[in-house]
Amino acid sequence: MSEFKELIKSFSKSREYVRDFFVYGFKKRDEFSGWSGRTYDNERRRLESWLSGYVRQDYNANGKNIYLSIDSNLLDTNPLYRVWKAKSFTDNDIMLHFYILDYLREFAPNTAEEITDGILAEYDVMFDPQIVRRKCNQYAKDGILSKEKSGREILYSLRQPFRELLSAHPHLADAVKFYQLSSPLGIVGNTIMENASLQNNIFRIKHSFFVHTLEDEILRSLLEAMHEEKTVLLNIKSTKSEVFQETEGVPLKIFISTRTGRRYLCLYLPKAKRFTSVRLDAIKNVESKEPYTDYKEVRESLEKNKAFAWGVSFQNGNHRHLERVKLTLHISEHSEAYILNRLEREGKGGSIRRIAPDTFCYETDVFDANEMLPWIRTFIGRIMSIESDDPKLNRLFQRDFAAMYRMYFEENENMEECK
Repeated sequence: MSEFKELIKSFSKSREYVRDFFVYGFKKRDEFSGWSGRTYDNERRRLESWLSGYVRQDYNANGKNIYLSIDSNLLDTNPLYRVWKAKSFTDNDIMLHFYILDYLREFAPNTAEEITDGILAEYDVMFDPQIVRRKCNQYAKDGILSKEKSGREILYSLRQPFRELLSAHPHLADAVKFYQLSSPLGIVGNTIMENASLQNNIFRIKHSFFVHTLEDEILRSLLEAMHEEKTVLLNIKSTKSEVFQETEGVPLKIFISTRTGRRYLCLYLPKAKRFTSVRLDAIKNVESKEPYTDYKEVRESLEKNKAFAWGVSFQNGNHRHLERVKLTLHISEHSEAYILNRLEREGKGGSIRRIAPDTFCYETDVFDANEMLPWIRTFIGRIMSIESDDPKLNRLFQRDFAAMYRMYFEENENMEECK
């Protein structure tokens, strides 16, 4: 039987468990399909170790459930950053790490061969020069070391410590504190804070979507591909089933929901000649491919089409290019001017016309009218009529309205009869 270890080699499996515990919660051991019971036990123990203080247990007739309870309003950082810091390493890895940093603190700059000889002379430990070179190159890529060419030699030296840099620029520390709590890839800011022994004693965010940091590894790969204007091959797992599929396309933009914090990749599909959106939490792997020659033209096309996307969808079930939506609303001109202001603010460029006293018409063209439905529902009580090119929108609205009527009126009538 293999021994349990808190540190991990691959983050992907643990990411799925953390997401399940955090987002869904209240799952029992036998409800985690696809993994063995031993795997579940190991991942649960890791989670309890990483996030001690936030793990809760609930007992019911069916057994024990494990879930996470985190109030973002009270926290100075994202506790899920701890998951990123559980990478496993060998004894030689950790020894070489400190030998290189300690040696370069006294003797720098130096080549990889000189560092190898210096470690042998100073600490009486021998390493292969190729291993030292690979480690130095990795640290240079990670920003721990600086790397410069002198003739035919490559010289390595320590970069300026974060603590000294932040001391020289006091307000930069405040920017880092805010960044690590509010921005994508905030783990970078959190790591800087730890290295500089900083505490966030200034900022709190009332509504923060902590769980989306679990996608940052995927996000970084996508941003690199965008920067290099390359196509990508995505391995996508359906959010509604266990089905995997591969999709190749051109990554163009990341959309973030202000309501849920969920992030979407806007992808151009060259073969289909259209845009599509993919949830980041559904993407399991990103493989960069060759540069896309028409990247700038496609990006400009996206910016033009973005004005007609209500949410993240660029297509509809009827395969029309755009769908027309028309709302007729009853709004008191004397007491409900704030409703008109809201239509202007949230209507995404749609036209507003006064067609009669206290009666206004809102019209817009969108790719997918069904995305408007949650917003349209907020005007219930003022809606006089809905017209759309997509008959499904009308059916869905009428279904929801009928369900609400049954919930609020028929149930009350039954209660009155019981009395």
